[in-house]
Order: sequence, then structure tokens, then C-alpha cells
Amino acid sequence: MPTVVIGSARDIVEQCGVSRFVFTDFPLGNPVGKAGDSDMQKAVLEMGFKLLESAAFPRTTVQAPFVWNAEDDVSWRKSFMEF
Repeated sequence: MPTVVIGSARDIVEQCGVSRFVFTDFPLGNPVGKAGDSDMQKAVLEMGFKLLESAAFPRTTVQAPFVWNAEDDVSWRKSFMEF
């Protein structure tokens, strides 16, 4: 069965050798975007469907063009996993 993985943690997912991967540089647990942002979520899912149709080689990775926070894309990394 053909599959596409959509997620973060690019190094880990690629090491696993998945067939098709849409990489989103978002906090873990948010693979298709922010809650309530249905436009972004639909666009990421569409990327997955297009990759399913178009991947010519195994272990194909496509990076989504979206950013988590338009002002400072890496700000979420500074506080991620802080308790």
C-alpha cells in the first residue's frame, strides 16, 4: 500500500527510510500546521497527495514552504519541551 508520511523531525524520519515524506518544520505534534488554520492544513495534505502521485524514486522528501510563526520562524524552538 503506497504511503506518505507528513511530519517533523526530518533526520529521524529519513533515517527510518520511509517511501515518501512531506517535511514540515513545525513543533512535534503539529504535522499539518496550527490548530484552526484549515487553509494551511489543507495545503499540506494536498502536498502529500501530490507526492503520492508524483514521487519517481523511493525515499523522496518534499519540504513544505510554510513557517510556524511569520515574525520569527524559530521562536517555537527556543521554548519547546520547557516545563
